[in-house]
Amino acid sequence: MEIFRGRRLWIEQRDVSLPNGLVRQKLIVHPSDAVVILPIEDDHCKFIRQYRYAIDDYILEAPAGAMETGEDPLKAAGRELIEETGFAARVIEPRGFIITTPGYTDEKIFLYEARELSPSQEFVKDEDEVIEVVDIPVNNLNAMIRDGSIVDAKTICLIYRCLGC
Repeated sequence: MEIFRGRRLWIEQRDVSLPNGLVRQKLIVHPSDAVVILPIEDDHCKFIRQYRYAIDDYILEAPAGAMETGEDPLKAAGRELIEETGFAARVIEPRGFIITTPGYTDEKIFLYEARELSPSQEFVKDEDEVIEVVDIPVNNLNAMIRDGSIVDAKTICLIYRCLGC
């Protein structure tokens, strides 16, 4: 049974047959799939400092965003990189995907590493996003994860997949 349907996600309640034979009623959140990109230039990464209303705070994260219905993840990565940083990448390499929170959602985020960056003429900032682009030295990332400066899970996974930190 559908509980809610919005532009980017829908929520359903359904009976789920578990591997042990039990049947339980569960809520499942179905958001749009998404992409996250680690733009690397020389020995720096371009991150964003973005206001996130769900936590009522700013957070440091890699550029990311929801995919449009039917959109190719690689094309979405290129689009989101431009939308959030103003930079395009000549090289965008896939680094797999993650399942964010399988206890209640089927959300999948595709991971990408971007290199050979240049300012984009297509840059148009979304009006509902409060974003500042921040250059961070690659050598600082491990310490920033450890000290809590970077707490965004998708960003931490992306750093690990791209740089092995």
